[in-house]
Amino acid sequence: MFLSLWPGKPYPLGATWDGQGTNFALFSEYATAVELCLFDKQGRESRLALREVSNFVWHGYVPSIGPGQRYGFRVHGPFAPHEGHRFNPNKLLIDPYARAIDGDIQFGEEIFGYRWDDPNEDLGFSDLNDAHLIPKGVVVDESFDWEGDKLLQTPEYETIIYEMHVKGFTKLHPEIPPRLRGTYAGLAHPAAISHLQSLGVTAVELMPIHHFLSYPGHLIDKGLKNYWGYDSMCYFAPYSGYSATGSLGQQVKEFKQMVKALHKAGIEVILDVVYNHTGEGNHMGPTVSLRGVDNASYYRLVDGDRRYYMDFTGCGNSLNVRHPQVLKLIMDSLRYWVLEMHVDGFRFDLASALARELYAVDKLAAFFDIIHQDPVLADVKLIAEPWDVGEGGYQVGEFPLLWSEWNGKYRDTVRDFWRGEDSSLAEFAYRFTGSSDLYQLNGRSPSASINFITAHDGFTLNDLVSYNEKHNDANGEDNRDGESHNRSWNCGAEGETDKPEVLTLRKKQRRNFLASLMLSQGVPMLLMGDEMGRTQGGNNNPYCQDNEISWLDWDLQEENEALLDFTRQLIDFRRRHPVFRRRKWFLGRAIRGSSVRDIGWYNPDGGEMTQEQWNSGFAKAIAIYLNGEEIASPGPRGERIIDEHFLICFNAHYEMLEFNIPKWLQEWEWLTIVDTTKQRFVRRGKRYIDDKPVSVEARSLIILKRLGRFIDEF
Repeated sequence: MFLSLWPGKPYPLGATWDGQGTNFALFSEYATAVELCLFDKQGRESRLALREVSNFVWHGYVPSIGPGQRYGFRVHGPFAPHEGHRFNPNKLLIDPYARAIDGDIQFGEEIFGYRWDDPNEDLGFSDLNDAHLIPKGVVVDESFDWEGDKLLQTPEYETIIYEMHVKGFTKLHPEIPPRLRGTYAGLAHPAAISHLQSLGVTAVELMPIHHFLSYPGHLIDKGLKNYWGYDSMCYFAPYSGYSATGSLGQQVKEFKQMVKALHKAGIEVILDVVYNHTGEGNHMGPTVSLRGVDNASYYRLVDGDRRYYMDFTGCGNSLNVRHPQVLKLIMDSLRYWVLEMHVDGFRFDLASALARELYAVDKLAAFFDIIHQDPVLADVKLIAEPWDVGEGGYQVGEFPLLWSEWNGKYRDTVRDFWRGEDSSLAEFAYRFTGSSDLYQLNGRSPSASINFITAHDGFTLNDLVSYNEKHNDANGEDNRDGESHNRSWNCGAEGETDKPEVLTLRKKQRRNFLASLMLSQGVPMLLMGDEMGRTQGGNNNPYCQDNEISWLDWDLQEENEALLDFTRQLIDFRRRHPVFRRRKWFLGRAIRGSSVRDIGWYNPDGGEMTQEQWNSGFAKAIAIYLNGEEIASPGPRGERIIDEHFLICFNAHYEMLEFNIPKWLQEWEWLTIVDTTKQRFVRRGKRYIDDKPVSVEARSLIILKRLGRFIDEF
């Protein structure tokens, strides 16, 4: 193949087609030479040496090369692992800025920088060519008719998130054509979108769709693969394995079509992004991209012996966020997904690792600074998983302005409350009202708390109430993997059972968890399939289960129709009542010149909670009054927001309790609208007036709505 090579430009990085040819640019600070490798349809390789270097960017322009062209790089430089350099031109490398990637990385000795039988292990040098095992970057035509589509910018306090897996959500859907199941096009199908709309969720949070390492070596021998996708290999390319239309750039347009379809349905798209590490792993891992491009720049290496990697992630390596080019890579990727792909926000996996400039997590890290000032990211949702596996990595409540957080304390507290574990009601009250103890002091709102009971990592809701222990045998690690302390309770029998009393209690517990989630201040996040009782058979770590263990079984819709209806009713109830999704914190005191407070806390005898009751670990019952006429923040046009009044009686005790309505609230009549002992919302609920007590069954909650007016003016 005869090809001309012009000097080209150092910016933008990656492969950029201008309609007549393609510019290629690659950053490598320590390289001594870079070769652009172009592949024809038969897989034959042509190499062009990039001789232009500007600010450590190697670049060149190739006329006549356009969309669909497959390519990679070979990078020359020192092979000196103890100094942090692992250059090996025998390894074809994936462009870190590739917009599309054709195929998956195939496992084999060739993709490693050393020979497997070398006694020096990774200090040895491999001369094996791996081009046949490495997927190729693809030149992409970025043009697309968005038809006026824009980011939805749903206010955070109105947001309800549905965490899901692109493939797992649609793979078994009977109304989606088989060729579209498990793909971006499948998620864009009317049948998939109809379910999301019927639930009432406002955003989907997609588990990783950046092109990732699908077949790590430790899974191949077990016949398993990376299903979750938390081993990113390229931060610009949508994973081609989720494409129904092709992998030579078609996946980019298909992803855009999916976003456009979801936006038309009023549903935002949030990406789960993994900028803390890559799939290349530790010093014994393969050389497929950043390691071969410039290991010493892109990765955090151990001071004193740069052969090894700092690992704050548990995945073998950590990106070097102290390096300007790494920060640029992350920012370029984020802006690309917003500007070019119309993504509405991001959830940052193990986000604490991104704030480690020296060793400790630093709230003043450059990573936060560059995001805070970026105009493109100012209007998108930024959600942190506020922990990593390093020392001091648990940072719930410590992220700065603009950030929301997965609130792990909410998950733990609500789980403990409903399973009857000793914990204070004060802790439960903080979580129910948005966790002001975590987020208020640094100026954030209740929406900083992303509330969740379950997520992809751990038990499903059904399994949370069905298993005391994890059952991860299918993962092939002798049940050693996954979290052992799940704060779960099987309700009297482990796993599947036909005991009616156990099944009844499990169903009630699922409703308790869902009701608590949707009634709490903050942003609720629902896990895919929890609305219809999805089970993983007790597997709390199915990262490698690309099969029926993880996929959503749509036959459950009919089996758990009542649960699905209850979930829909809850979400609609939250949407209709702003008192459950306040923009600002409760004051807990009289406002607007009235003696009536915006929230009240009562024990079952109707008296106000005492300090002793707040701190008692065994107390499992509380009534919470929400005043719909005392919502401090105005509506979008400055109008006063007025809602109804509610009294919620929580009883996590193992026996029935009678709640006395507080004396000053007995002037009204109260109507039962939700009782979690019932499978659906109550149609003709009991009415309470004067001192008539409210019977709340064991392990259940009741929502009362105020009827009538004040008899006396308060």
